[in-house]
Amino acid sequence: MTAPTPPSRAAARKDHLLVVDDEPTVRELLRTALRYAGFDVDAAATGQEALDLAAQRSPDLVLLDVMLPDMDGFEVIRRLRAQPRQPRPGHGGGVPVLFVTAREARQDRINGLRLGGDDYITKPFDLEELLARIQAVLRRTRGEQPSRLSVGDLELEPEGHHVTRGGRTIRLSPTEFRLLHFLMANTGRTVTKEQILQNVWEYDFGGDPSIVDTYVSYLRRKVDTREPKLIHTVRGIGYVVRGPRT
Repeated sequence: MTAPTPPSRAAARKDHLLVVDDEPTVRELLRTALRYAGFDVDAAATGQEALDLAAQRSPDLVLLDVMLPDMDGFEVIRRLRAQPRQPRPGHGGGVPVLFVTAREARQDRINGLRLGGDDYITKPFDLEELLARIQAVLRRTRGEQPSRLSVGDLELEPEGHHVTRGGRTIRLSPTEFRLLHFLMANTGRTVTKEQILQNVWEYDFGGDPSIVDTYVSYLRRKVDTREPKLIHTVRGIGYVVRGPRT
């Protein structure tokens, strides 16, 4: 693995990351690579140590393993969500969590996302990809949005509510536009139907998840009329937008 190129933005902001992993080699690899990339990094080997550090230092993001010696990562995220937290400027109240784990079963991914995980990546991982996912989670939790979103030849301009693919204008309803915007803002990341309901329709689990399938179908008829297909179903979890090389 090669060390990631240090981003000037991360170095300037000195975002504080908490790495939670009981494997000393993985912990040291992540601590060294992320510090080189410009982050302030703490590390914990157990769930309780992670909870104590999170309470003391209020990290901007937690990289969390599922398999820990005292409690699993799912219990850690439950307790993190229950902790009072003083947010740093530009951040929301809940600490973002990115699972980094060898547990790759579909049900584990579903559990991690449904418990409030912001992303889920399995070992072995590529450091450049991990860094990109960290930066994406930090952008999302700050509410930062680029002026234009692009995936392959699909482009979306939030301010003008304008969508094109291969230079051809695509006309979308307001709900279709919000759905596509949410999917593209999370490019490469699988989002659950519950997350889509919360962010596009702005209601929680009381909503009917079948409406998500219906609107994804509408989007596909308008957006995925050519190859490569960009909107993909992740069975049992939700949907993901992927570019031709992701």
